Amino acid sequence: MTTIAYKDGVIACDSRITSGSLIVDDNEIKMVKKGDVVFFLAGSTSDYLAFIDAYISGASVDKDSDCAALVIDKGMVYFVSDEEGKLFKCPAKQPYSIGSGSKHAITAMDMGATASEAVKIAMKRDASTGGKVRTYKVAPSLKAH
Repeated sequence: MTTIAYKDGVIACDSRITSGSLIVDDNEIKMVKKGDVVFFLAGSTSDYLAFIDAYISGASVDKDSDCAALVIDKGMVYFVSDEEGKLFKCPAKQPYSIGSGSKHAITAMDMGATASEAVKIAMKRDASTGGKVRTYKVAPSLKAH
């Protein structure tokens, strides 16, 4: 899966893609832009496009979909997940994390870690989190550092 963390106007993502216990890639970019909306995606990569299309169009998603995202839409950060075929959208007004290492990351941020530090901490305990950590400032532009 992955670990994506948000805190203090910064989103940090790992770059690992796995299939079961196999590491497929350790240099994947987890950010996808569609028009003016930016998605930071966790879950099954095969569900990403349908998830993005459902968000943009307002359509439902497959009930077996396994996807979540931190979404930047009109300057706001949202947590979005698929629940029973519908998208659940909630403003991320405080530190937030998604993916298989999210519990490690949110605990790290609660203890004072930055978003980037939190993803690095999650890498130590979550086998599906790894590779390079990329950070993105939410405003005014989304460029990897």
